[in-house]
Amino acid sequence: MVSTFFSDSTVYPDLREIVFVIQSQSNSFHVRQAERLRADLLQQAHTLKEKPPVVLLLHSLSDHEGDWSILPLLPNLSNSFGKNSSWIVFLEEETNVKTTKLVQVLSKFDKNKEWFLGKPLYDKESTIIHHYAFAENPSIFKYPDFVAAWALKHPPCCSVALYIWDNGNGPHLTGVPELCTEPEGSPQTQHCATSLSTAPPLCGEPVNKEDIFVAVKTCRKFHSERVPVIKKTWEKDAFFLEYYSDHADPAIPTINLGVPNTER
Repeated sequence: MVSTFFSDSTVYPDLREIVFVIQSQSNSFHVRQAERLRADLLQQAHTLKEKPPVVLLLHSLSDHEGDWSILPLLPNLSNSFGKNSSWIVFLEEETNVKTTKLVQVLSKFDKNKEWFLGKPLYDKESTIIHHYAFAENPSIFKYPDFVAAWALKHPPCCSVALYIWDNGNGPHLTGVPELCTEPEGSPQTQHCATSLSTAPPLCGEPVNKEDIFVAVKTCRKFHSERVPVIKKTWEKDAFFLEYYSDHADPAIPTINLGVPNTER
C-alpha cells in the first residue's frame, strides 16, 4: 500500500487509493457543477503536493442515459478500481470536501475489512423507495445521506443500501460523524470532512415572470384548507396562475378538469 505523510507525522492512505465518484447527470447545468467539484478536489491534491486521485463523473461512465444512477455501475466500479483502490467515495455535486480531513477519517478503519460508511438516515414509516422493507420497524434499516458523501471499501460487484445489505449478509452502514451536511463555513463544520457547499449555482439569467405559467393541482376537499395558504403566500409572485380541480369553484376560481379525485 502506498502511504503519505501529513504534518502531524501520522501515516495516512495516499490520495491515489481513493476513487471519488461525483453523482452527476448529463444535463449541462449538472455537468458544470460536477466539473467545479472535480477541479476543487484536484486543486486540493496539488496544494498538498499529492498525486491526484481518480475523480469520475458518474454520468460519463456509460452511454445509457439512466446510468447516472449508481446501482448499475457498482460492478464496473468494483472491477475497474477494487484491486488498486482502498476506497470508493461517492459525492453529490453540492458536497464540499476537505480532502486532508477525509483521508484522516478513512484511515481509522481497518484496511483489511469491508466497510460501508456514511451519515445514517432511516425511515419513520416504510416507504416505496425501499420497497416497504422492514415494515414492522423501518428505523432499523439505515441508509446514507448522499449529500454528506458515503464510502465503500471492497465494494460489491432496488436501492443501493438494500443491495449492499444483502438480506443482512452484507456490511451494515457505519455512521461517521465527520460526514456532515451543515453549510460549509459554519461553526458546526469544524470537525467535518464534508459539508454542504454554499456556492450559488451558475443558473444563467433569470426568467421573466411573464414567461412562466403556474398550474396548481387541487381537489374540492382542499379548496378551503390548502388553497388559502397559496393565496396568502406565493400566489402574488406568479404572473400567470390557474387552479385545476375536480370541482369548479368560482370563489377561487378553479377549473373543473372532469376527473374525479381519488385518495391514492
